[in-house]
Amino acid sequence: MLKRRQLVAGLATSAALAACTQRNASPSAAGRSTGQYTWKMVTTWPPNFPGLGTGANTLARYLEQASGGRLRVQIFAAGELIPAFEVFDAVSSGTAELGHGGAYYWRGKSQAAQFFSTVPFGLNTHEMNAWLYYGDGLELWREVYAPFNLLPFAAGNTGVQMGGWFNRPVESMASLRGLRMRIQGFGGEVLRRAGGTPVALPGAELFTALQTGSIDATEWVGPYNDLAFGLHRAARYYYYPGWHEPGPTMECMVNQSAYEGLPADLQAVIRVACQAANLDMTAEFTARNANALDQIRRDPAVEVRPFPQDVLSGLRALTLEVIEDLAARDALANRVWASYRQFLGQARGWQQVSERAYLDAAAL
Repeated sequence: MLKRRQLVAGLATSAALAACTQRNASPSAAGRSTGQYTWKMVTTWPPNFPGLGTGANTLARYLEQASGGRLRVQIFAAGELIPAFEVFDAVSSGTAELGHGGAYYWRGKSQAAQFFSTVPFGLNTHEMNAWLYYGDGLELWREVYAPFNLLPFAAGNTGVQMGGWFNRPVESMASLRGLRMRIQGFGGEVLRRAGGTPVALPGAELFTALQTGSIDATEWVGPYNDLAFGLHRAARYYYYPGWHEPGPTMECMVNQSAYEGLPADLQAVIRVACQAANLDMTAEFTARNANALDQIRRDPAVEVRPFPQDVLSGLRALTLEVIEDLAARDALANRVWASYRQFLGQARGWQQVSERAYLDAAAL
């Protein structure tokens, strides 16, 4: 488990950081390898896509700068080297040393992976980071990925997302029956139980699918990213809150063998750069979403609406059913869920008297 003192040690090591896929490594007088490393990073995002794609770019820049140029990263966006949903296999096999995406995309590899991206009605961004860094989260995540020769790190978070774009109003649970919606992870299974059909699509295909009627609704991220994709031109109704993604963590997965081939200082570079990228993305989305939402609200063709309370209550009940059913049939998912649920119970009590209480008071 990545203990508190290990994190502090990793941060202290960042003063002498360095990097990977080795070429002509030789020990220096200071005890560091002087080898130069060039790694590939494959992502699930379109090229330079705001927030997510640029978040991968930021991580690559941090790795190069912190290593003094000893670790260079070539970035391949979705479709440039491999399709978006083949990132996991590419990094696992060593085709690329790094991957940037969301863990819920890999539920076909391990159902337990979904917990490390987001859980409907679960941990928000602050709570998710706390579970990963100061709870059992990161240790469990690494256990889930270990059989695939992968080492995961948190490398971004968007904050609470929006509920999505719909081409017809959501007035009750009945509105979800027959709905074809692009939605990932646990949220997709919840929609299925509500009578809808979840559809897996990469981000670059969402606008066309929604505009042509191939899907009736889509969630993506929030105002900043949704505006960049032009989703406000493909559907009228924009719902909140993002019940399905309250604290979605983005990941940097590293090929375990390649990581172990690095000198210790470059391993520290990766750990600390991922934490820096994690913080940076959260800050960016908090700033950019505020501006983008204002722009969307001014569009007369868009209606920004809250989900009805009975819809949220129904979705929450179905969420518990989905997760409990998974935990009953998957021993590893059961262990992860036990840790997640316990941490959520503890963290939520503090959030009630801190963040939530403050926002309620500030609104008076």
